[in-house]
Amino acid sequence: MAWIHTVDEADAVGVVKEEYDAAIARAGQLYNIVKLFSVRPKSMHAFVELYKIVMHDPDCPLSRMQREMIATIVSKVNQCHY
Repeated sequence: MAWIHTVDEADAVGVVKEEYDAAIARAGQLYNIVKLFSVRPKSMHAFVELYKIVMHDPDCPLSRMQREMIATIVSKVNQCHY
């Protein structure tokens, strides 16, 4: 697995800190997939907004469980450990 530099929680400021805090409030912890974007705050914010639309949009015809199952299968196929 590749090693990618990320901003540590203790060092986060500005948009990164805001996104870290929001992620923890949303999920109870900070997942590495969010931290991967920490060195590019604009990209991080865009990724988080896209994630919220894809996984939390109440107008989506798929249930949250179905969306999580799809994400799990795609991650498995891609050999992604997140």
